Amino acid sequence: MFKPVPVAIGLRYLRAKRRNGFISFISFASIVGIALGVAILITTMAVMGGFQREIRDRMLQMTAHATVSGYGEPVQDWPRAVKVALVDKRVAGAAPYVEKEALISGARNQPALIRGVLPAEEGKVSVLADKMVEGKLDQLVPGSFNIVLGRELALWLGVGVGDNVIVTTSDFRSTPMGAIATQKRFIVSGIFEAGYNEFDKGLAVVSMKDLQRVLRMGEGVTGVRLKLHDMDKAFDVARDLALELGGPYSVSDWSSENANLFRALKMEKTIMAILLAFIIGMGAFNLVNSQVMLVTDKQADIAILRTLGLTPRGVMKVFMVQGTLIGVIGTTIGVIGGILLTLNLEHILRGIEQLFGVQLMPEDVYYITGLPTDLQVSDVVLTAVAALTMAFLATVYPAWRAARTAPAEALRYE
Repeated sequence: MFKPVPVAIGLRYLRAKRRNGFISFISFASIVGIALGVAILITTMAVMGGFQREIRDRMLQMTAHATVSGYGEPVQDWPRAVKVALVDKRVAGAAPYVEKEALISGARNQPALIRGVLPAEEGKVSVLADKMVEGKLDQLVPGSFNIVLGRELALWLGVGVGDNVIVTTSDFRSTPMGAIATQKRFIVSGIFEAGYNEFDKGLAVVSMKDLQRVLRMGEGVTGVRLKLHDMDKAFDVARDLALELGGPYSVSDWSSENANLFRALKMEKTIMAILLAFIIGMGAFNLVNSQVMLVTDKQADIAILRTLGLTPRGVMKVFMVQGTLIGVIGTTIGVIGGILLTLNLEHILRGIEQLFGVQLMPEDVYYITGLPTDLQVSDVVLTAVAALTMAFLATVYPAWRAARTAPAEALRYE
């Protein structure tokens, strides 16, 4: 786009020592502003992406990537469904499950999701056994009517291992005294901590056989849970399995079940990126100021160049080259600084904690140690492109103003 002469002159203006130190300071401030904006935006997006990944990973540790459940009725031939699912090379594991909303009563009452599982098969679709802080998952022996509670749920109910809780479901049964809700006493045999409040306070796990007996489901189950090698293909795999099994089935995956959560996280990240982009905009605005001052300072030079035959378009290119290079320098410094800051953010956080004797990320509050980051190439590229675009646009008006300089008028008082 630029010819050698405008490029050479633009580079010379960038390297030359200017008579007006204030203009040089404004140019330096523009570079610093763009660099800071780019670095902060890259780091912030990486941190927000890290928290989003942490939430997703903790959630998927306790739930299936996809489920195929009966449509309005239990799935009776679930062993065949599991067998067919495991034939698919995209499936890493499959296990049946029974789920029901219920009211759990201890010292206090709390609604929760009761999930019936086969302890020997649960490890194929979740890491529940690894999240146990008291007791063991294999204590959910059929007929024992043991129950495993999330830590927050157990604290709210005021119960511990060995205590009894009453599980009340919405299924009614007829008695001489009328219809009453189904109730069953369970013994707390273990407590787990997933680090995700939806499970720690809203999930209880029992033996699948015991829950089938309480709900009078016979050998039927709610459905089959799937763990995949590529979780982004969850819905497609579940749909293919439902079509192969035939009959009415309901298909869901982790993204659709938690669509509102991930949509909110994505919106939050987008809004934050837009707000922080204004920092880059401030650097670009300083660039406009410095370029306007430079054009004013170089009126005589512009007139001489015009007299020597440089066209208005050539003059415009000179200042666009000079301003764009400032943007390139600021963006390059910002990208390198943002990447280095992101990669060393956890060490910086620990240093601040040791220096001031405070804990910025308490584990009992955030359920995590350190500061998670997820540095995506796409975020870095998008930030760099946005900064370069702002810097380029910031040079248009000053360069256009330089191109309109009349040589005779500029040299009148020289």
